[in-house]
Order: sequence, then C-alpha cells, then structure tokens
Amino acid sequence: MSIHTTPGAAARLRVAAFVALPVLVFSAACGGGGGGAKDEGVASVPEESGGTADGSKDSGEATDKDQGKDKGKGSDSAQGRSAFYDAQMKYVRCMRGKAGVKDFPDPQLSGHLDMSEVEKVVDPNGRGEEYKGGKNGVCVKELKDAMNLEPERDAQKDFESMLAHAKCMRENGVSKFANPTMSGGHVQPGGESNPMNPSIDSTSPTYREAREACKDKLLDGLDGMQ
Repeated sequence: MSIHTTPGAAARLRVAAFVALPVLVFSAACGGGGGGAKDEGVASVPEESGGTADGSKDSGEATDKDQGKDKGKGSDSAQGRSAFYDAQMKYVRCMRGKAGVKDFPDPQLSGHLDMSEVEKVVDPNGRGEEYKGGKNGVCVKELKDAMNLEPERDAQKDFESMLAHAKCMRENGVSKFANPTMSGGHVQPGGESNPMNPSIDSTSPTYREAREACKDKLLDGLDGMQ
C-alpha cells in the first residue's frame, strides 16, 4: 500500500524548513535523521571544546559582540518575548487582511503559532500558502520580522522535548516514528526516517490519534517540526 502524507501535512513540513529555528538543523524535508526507534533515553548535548579560534581557552568573559547579540534575534527577556508576540500579531493581522485568511489564529502567549490551529484554516486544494506568508508571499515580510525576534532557544530542551514526543508517538502505535538526533549542539527532528521514501501514513486514524495524544510533549514552537 502506498504511504503518503496529506497536502496539509506536507505543507506543514515545508514551512518547518522555511521557518527553521537557528538552533536546529533540518533536512530538506524536515524528516528524521535516521535516529531509529530505540528508546535510549535523553541524551545530552555534546560538550563543546570551549576553545577559541586560535586554540586558546575561552575565559568565559562576555565580549562586546556577545553583549550585543540581542540586537538581531530576540532576547529571552520579558521585553524580547513581548516584541516577538507583537511581531507575530502583526503577521496574524496581515494574514487575516492582505492574505484573506480571516480565521487565521492568534499566537499563543509565548508568541509562537499553534500549527494545529493554523492547519484548520488551510485550504486543502491550495499549496499551503497559509503556512508561509499567504498567496504570492504577501505577508512574508511580517513573517520574517517575527522570526528575527524569536527568543533564543535551548537546544538541549528542544531535543529532550522532541525525543519524548517521538517515544510517545511509538507508544501510541506509530512504530516507525524515528527519534531526533543531536550533533554538535544542533538538533535534527525525528519523525519520518526517509522523507524521500515515506513509511508513515499521516492520514491514518492511528497517526492522528497518536499526534493528539502526544502534542503536549512538544514545547511551544516545535509543533510541525517533526
């Protein structure tokens, strides 16, 4: 039997690549990285060398460059989170107005979009424009502005969250749902182990029930990433 994803699921995977988090490294289709189906528990982020480019040890003191890093990406301060939320609201209003998706959902209090709610307003006969800035990219600028203000994420916590989610999916009947992988402090999501030759039927009742049962395992902002 041919295994496939729904148009909505496929578009959700495409937008995962489009709005990929800086701390995560994704494959072209945001599939699993061959993590397998082992329940090996929570792994740790591989320790970095702590050295500098010239081989000397890092003193641990913040440089002027480090202190100014929040000028681009949003900081994890309350002010940074508020700016991220405000930017997401501008994107939402654009999607409701310019893009014509009148029921496009509000962001969560964290500022992240709930992709399961976004999925409800996706036109099944379209190309998933609702995930990526509307038709003809009318809201891409607002989307990118919000992305640039997203607070820095904790790669270890994201990995643990996705690992728990993968384990939950397998326990709920999706036996081929692969673990995420961690390499050099970067995370590659799990899920479909080979996106070019998918083996998970995301249209099946089992998959849908597992997704509902396991959705709380994912931290805000990771929904749709695996």
